[in-house]
Amino acid sequence: INQAIRDWVTNVRNTFYCIGSVVGPHPYPMMVRDFQSVIGQEARRQHLERTGRLPDAVVACVGGGSNAMGMFYPFLDDETVRLYGVEAGGRGEQPGEHAATLERGKPGILHGMSTLILQDGEGQISEVHSISAGLDYPGVGPEHALLQQLGRVTYTSVTDEEALEAMALLSRTEGIIPALETAHAVAYAVQLAAEMTPEQSLIICLSGRGDKDMETVMATLHPGK
Repeated sequence: INQAIRDWVTNVRNTFYCIGSVVGPHPYPMMVRDFQSVIGQEARRQHLERTGRLPDAVVACVGGGSNAMGMFYPFLDDETVRLYGVEAGGRGEQPGEHAATLERGKPGILHGMSTLILQDGEGQISEVHSISAGLDYPGVGPEHALLQQLGRVTYTSVTDEEALEAMALLSRTEGIIPALETAHAVAYAVQLAAEMTPEQSLIICLSGRGDKDMETVMATLHPGK
């Protein structure tokens, strides 16, 4: 993102700036949210057609937050639907060990937006970590920060280890290999489902496939091989 913005502002007469997440200056977060909201629109409609009711909960992973924002947006006015965003808990709670911006970030400015940011005491951007490259981001879309402040969405995190376990679980039980980003949502959804009744339902946003992550998974589970 840094390099793209630098090039854009240097060559504004012949360069267009395109961003795939709900981050950056207005109107980019709004544009990406609206484009991505087809995810939530389809999921909401299909759940109603299939069950005759809305889901009790919706779960999605959050890095910058595009897939989650696209999934959540059509459900925001449905007060009975609980919304959960799952960040990268990484390998620990110390700075540089996670990417849980909404849980541990502070207000600041990054990439032209005012939002929550993982930063040190002097306001410098902190190093972040996640086994998932897509969640390895020190900020978050500003609308997510607002939804947390309003209490409409609950944000939590799961660790690298929990994400790997969820990836294996879904692969084994459903034959679907989720991306490591998606596996964070699956991991929390499993925890949430254990607290729900058989009559209740939830939707998990499966935001990507895990073929791309096999090298990372093997290197983590079998280092040196």
